[in-house]
Amino acid sequence: MGHWLQRNIVEPGKLPLLLALTAFVLTFVITRVVTRMIRAGKGPFGNVSAGGVHIHHVVPGVVLTVVGGFGAVASARHGFGAGLAAVVFGIGAGLVLDEFALILHLDDVYWTEAGRQSVEVVVVTAALVGLLLAGFVPFGVNDLSDHELQDRGAVISSIAVNFAFSLLALSKGKARTAIFGVVVPVVALVGAIRLARPGSPWARRFYRRRPRARARSTLRVYRHDRRWAGPRRRIQDLIGGKPDEPVVPALRR
Repeated sequence: MGHWLQRNIVEPGKLPLLLALTAFVLTFVITRVVTRMIRAGKGPFGNVSAGGVHIHHVVPGVVLTVVGGFGAVASARHGFGAGLAAVVFGIGAGLVLDEFALILHLDDVYWTEAGRQSVEVVVVTAALVGLLLAGFVPFGVNDLSDHELQDRGAVISSIAVNFAFSLLALSKGKARTAIFGVVVPVVALVGAIRLARPGSPWARRFYRRRPRARARSTLRVYRHDRRWAGPRRRIQDLIGGKPDEPVVPALRR
């Protein structure tokens, strides 16, 4: 294990990335545990307020992300400074992305249905960084040989083609496929050749006069959501906690 770590992580200069990812995941997990305890009224924890204003943990997260980011830029890829900056950045990023939904909606939606977006963004981010640690390089550059890497035209062509696949998948309403396709090109290729989701820019542009394509797209999305919506919600609830039930206003007589 030590030899593998030295050869694949330390020598290529990936140790700061591993430290940042570890700090990021641990920070998210610890933050969710603490917030769920506060929500349940258990433990010694409580919300932080100053002058009657609730201080969300995204605030120290932004500060730590800035400090860690500048520290990483100022340091080399090796050494204690780089590792420390990576840990600080990972902690800050974990705090910030845990409240991604709050930033997106500019509202405290942490325990609402919209707050699930924070969990999804954290999971996607951790997965992408994990792929980078595993040796994948954006836009399929890692698939090129040493001779091809010396040819600028081959590198540019590979990036352009894979970027086009990702854009095509995104235009078909497949954001997750497009994001992962940036790192693993074959994923973007699959998303690019499959039917677009209803309501996506591609469907509005090319399925307008193709009723059979629209029907197939709608049916495929219905089957996909029926199969995976339940398990996805259960996993999100397990990781981030179950959101509050929406309040239904009472009807006036």
